[in-house]
Amino acid sequence: MPGPPCGSLLDYKTAKFSLTRNRRVGLLHRLLQLGALGYLLGWVLLLRKGYQERDTAPRVALVTKVKGAAVAEAAGRRLWDAADLTWPPQGENVLFLVTHFIATIQQAQGTCPESPSVLDGMCTEDADCPVGNPVVHGNGIKTGKCLMINATHSTCEIYGWCPVENSTLPRKPLLAEAENFTLFIKNTVHFTKFNFSKCNTLQTTDPSYFKSCRYDPVFNPSCPVFHVRDMVEAAGENFVDLALLGGSIRVLIEWNCDLDHPATQCQPQYSFSLQDMRYNFRTASYYWGSQQQLYRNLLKLYGIRFDLSVHGQAGKFSIVPTAVSFGTSIAFFGAATVVCDLVLLYLDAKADLYWKEKFEEAKPPKGKPEATA
Repeated sequence: MPGPPCGSLLDYKTAKFSLTRNRRVGLLHRLLQLGALGYLLGWVLLLRKGYQERDTAPRVALVTKVKGAAVAEAAGRRLWDAADLTWPPQGENVLFLVTHFIATIQQAQGTCPESPSVLDGMCTEDADCPVGNPVVHGNGIKTGKCLMINATHSTCEIYGWCPVENSTLPRKPLLAEAENFTLFIKNTVHFTKFNFSKCNTLQTTDPSYFKSCRYDPVFNPSCPVFHVRDMVEAAGENFVDLALLGGSIRVLIEWNCDLDHPATQCQPQYSFSLQDMRYNFRTASYYWGSQQQLYRNLLKLYGIRFDLSVHGQAGKFSIVPTAVSFGTSIAFFGAATVVCDLVLLYLDAKADLYWKEKFEEAKPPKGKPEATA
């Protein structure tokens, strides 16, 4: 009489261990175990430090200051110091250092011919300059007149700041001495998960230390005072070439702190990379003349923009990630046995023999049949 239809669901299966003298499978088993052990020791514990709890989102405070002075002869001899060359004056994540400029002095609002370098300002007669139309990529509003500025060029008369902006760029940086300027970068990180804070500056009572020290990754890593020239060269550029038309440099500060070691070993790593060539913007200073006429001096500033970013992570021993890492590695040891079983049962030439030895049905002794309903 057949058993109940759900009888197979109630069967119990227990593991059976068989010793198989198959050297190929035995070698495979040991190699898989060695791989699991190497994963645990090399990758999990040494490289990834899987026994540590990690904080990858520190709070960051960043302050920058520029020191230096340069003299420019354009538009009259003038001394430029950090207050003139640095934008914004109180730098934080972004800092712009002026290295070159074009000056247009004593502009006043009135009428004057448009620049011949502006295509929309070119004309041959008054009809080409409709009244009230702005000059595309130009300097003002058309007045309806076409003016001859020389024997070969005529341009529309405009209402705007006159004379129009000077577009002649000197061939050499006017503030080339800016390469000797220094940039002070003070950075503090706070890992809230571990209540741990660290600053990149050396804790010293000597007030003159930061005035004389210069950063060196080997001999002076705790001095956050950088030469501008060194920063540009570290980004793979020549200062004179970059100073002429400007550019953008990324300054990356990376903290990788192992809090299982002394706090003095938690030091930042600095890296510099060029992000863009050519960077400039315009600014103007306004003043009143003797006849109560409003004037301005227009400056087109070229320079180096420093984009500062801070990344950080800290790790400390914790029992939870340690248990998880060891549990994962033990699972890999078990997977090695499963793989070898699959090879024996499905891929080996004697798979039928191994299958019979691996699986055996335990039947009740004869003469003592199981009770049936």
